[in-house]
Order: sequence, then structure tokens, then C-alpha cells
Amino acid sequence: MALEGKMAPEFLLEGSDGAQHSLKKYAGKTVVIYFYPRDNTPGCTKEACGFRDRYKDLADSGVVVLGVSKDSIASHNKFITNFTLPFVLLSDPDSSMMQAYEAFGEKVMCGKTSMGTIRSTVVIGPDGIVKKQWAKVAKAELHPDQVLAYLRG
Repeated sequence: MALEGKMAPEFLLEGSDGAQHSLKKYAGKTVVIYFYPRDNTPGCTKEACGFRDRYKDLADSGVVVLGVSKDSIASHNKFITNFTLPFVLLSDPDSSMMQAYEAFGEKVMCGKTSMGTIRSTVVIGPDGIVKKQWAKVAKAELHPDQVLAYLRG
């Protein structure tokens, strides 16, 4: 929750649509950025499909959805094709954006500690301030509903 109430960190990353994306590009809009470990894996697929299935409700409310992982644009494009994802995925190969958003660090999986992407989400208001941060998402498949519920107030 360390980011809530603060100005969201700026970023510049390549998107699956072939364009460069920055926070400035979305000034005046509410932006949901979700960070996930890897394309085409079970938990990440459930989460992405959850956002896909709620995308119309989000887009109709003027909300922009962006997914971010270390995966390449080629990997993102395959993921988008496999699951008909209607939103842009950003490639953060050096984890610089994830680090700025506290979405990269130490994590424990199967009792083993490693460094990696922490499944997390932020909602950034039209003013560029982080309105909500889920620092660690426990259940990927339920999370898109949590985000939608928060946005509906």
C-alpha cells in the first residue's frame, strides 16, 4: 500500500500494439495496471481472462487496462491471440517499471525464495495519483472482480 496517495511512477515501455506507452499518454483517464509473472501460465491466464471478460464494463466506464510482465512482445502477442485479450500488454524486460511499482522482489514459491514478478495491481486516477494498490494478489482468478468492485465504489 506504499504507493497509495502518491503520484504514480512514470514509465515508457513497448506495448503489444507496437506503440510506446507512458503514463503521460493516459493523463485524464483511470488506468488499471496489473503486473503478472508470465504469459500462458495457469494463474496468469485466469487473471488475464478475468480482465478480458470484464473489459467491456471497464472500457464503458472509461477505464484503461494494461497488463505488464517481463515477457517479450512476441510472447505477449501469442498470449493475446490464444485468449482473445482486448487490452495492451506491456513488455518490461529489465523489470524497471515493476520495480518502480513495487511489483518485483523476493517471493516464496514451494518453500523456495527467489526474485521475480509479484502479482499485483494499481488503480491510477485521472490525476496520476495511485488510488488503490493490491501489493500481493492471492487469487488471480478472483482479482478482476475485486478491481471492478473497487472501481464501482
